[in-house]
Amino acid sequence: MGRHGWNSDARRWRFTALLGVGVAALALVLTLIHTLPGDAGSEAGTTPDGDKVHGTPAVPPGAAEPAVGWGFTHTQFSADEGSAAATKRVERYLGERPPPQIQHIMGWGADNPEPVKGRYDFEDMDRRIDFVRETGGTPVVTLCCAPDWMKGGESGSDRTDWSQEALETAPDPAHYKDYAALAATVAKRYPDVRHFIVWNEFKGFWNDAEARWDYEGYTELYNLVYKALKKVDEDIAVGGPYLVMDSLDPRQQENASSELKGSWGTMDQRVLDAFDHWNKHKAGADFVVVDGSSYTKDDDLLPDEFGATAKFTAVSRWVRERTGDLPLWWAEYYVEPADGDDIRDGWSEPHRVAVHASGLIAMARGGTTSAFYWNPETEKGATCAGCLWTPTDRASGGKPLPMLDLLSRFGEEFPPGTEYEQVSVAGADRADVRVLADDKAVLVVNTLDRKISAKVDGKRFEMGAYGVTWLRR
Repeated sequence: MGRHGWNSDARRWRFTALLGVGVAALALVLTLIHTLPGDAGSEAGTTPDGDKVHGTPAVPPGAAEPAVGWGFTHTQFSADEGSAAATKRVERYLGERPPPQIQHIMGWGADNPEPVKGRYDFEDMDRRIDFVRETGGTPVVTLCCAPDWMKGGESGSDRTDWSQEALETAPDPAHYKDYAALAATVAKRYPDVRHFIVWNEFKGFWNDAEARWDYEGYTELYNLVYKALKKVDEDIAVGGPYLVMDSLDPRQQENASSELKGSWGTMDQRVLDAFDHWNKHKAGADFVVVDGSSYTKDDDLLPDEFGATAKFTAVSRWVRERTGDLPLWWAEYYVEPADGDDIRDGWSEPHRVAVHASGLIAMARGGTTSAFYWNPETEKGATCAGCLWTPTDRASGGKPLPMLDLLSRFGEEFPPGTEYEQVSVAGADRADVRVLADDKAVLVVNTLDRKISAKVDGKRFEMGAYGVTWLRR
């Protein structure tokens, strides 16, 4: 799912960024010193005190609230780097309505956290956590992915394999405890991070022999990580399984679920089986995490792009019924199919925002309490379809875009614990209007590519094509 990009040229290696022949020569000497024959690989750029508290975090007292609201995930490029003027612009805007923000521990903007066993490199993570702290947002850490030496690769700060295949490889079972220990180290380093998601999309957990998810392996890893984090601090909130809730064409019979389906398609039964196993055998959970798109695995939007968002409601209700109403998070969610390069730029921005708003409404109606938008910015360029702000590579960058305004307002108006209310919708186009309301605000979405006259909650007004409007009550 998603734009899970990682560019090896952008890894910000320690020595290649240094200037001058003399400095480069010194770097080479240090590398040779740390890479002797028969050792575990280069330790250059690492430290043994990974669990040392970073900075001066403000640690919230008591147990973490298991629902955090509506936010976004930092990916390869984000506002922690770039022009100082641009990054400060993003910080100020986010600080007005601080959103929860996810950062992975490896990949998606973060270097290998433990390239050699017992030797750590948290420089990138430190910078990302600092950015979240500066904006006043709630930091969330996704515990993915794994250092090479835990999954059959080489040890050493100069030997990390950043290929997609390598990054999406799960730890070997023999190293599950090592991974749990790394999770505990992260928790100790950032005591203000009170929410941890275990792994990402079951990456590497597939049972080839039986053509199904390796839910036994994932659950074993999850339980070890859960216990390790709770040992650090019982008040830390932990969640999983972060499964991709894939749906199929309704006409497809193989692997089709007989219990969870709708006009949007049919759920893949293998996903539901994996979820049920984790749910039954988990050591515990403070919240539950899923991921998915409104469209099918074949990129079909059924019956259309707005109707397809009903999948979010149906899946949310199904999950909550099985988990005793644990707070539900969508770690990723998508409403616009991607092209072959995983790029989503086929819609106009008003169209994209309207469908996205409908998706948020659908999740809320299903009982979702927290959800995270993927990919806030691109590396550079004048345009960025669906981004939250313009690229921060230049002083004029970091300007908010329409999607950020939607997410920020939605998070402010409908925080966890919101009690939603019914409102009246009248007029010839009432079937093509989506609404969500509480006692203070109403979100109204026009799903048509033309202007309409709507009467919502007793107020009549005009909306442009794919218009998104907020009403006060």
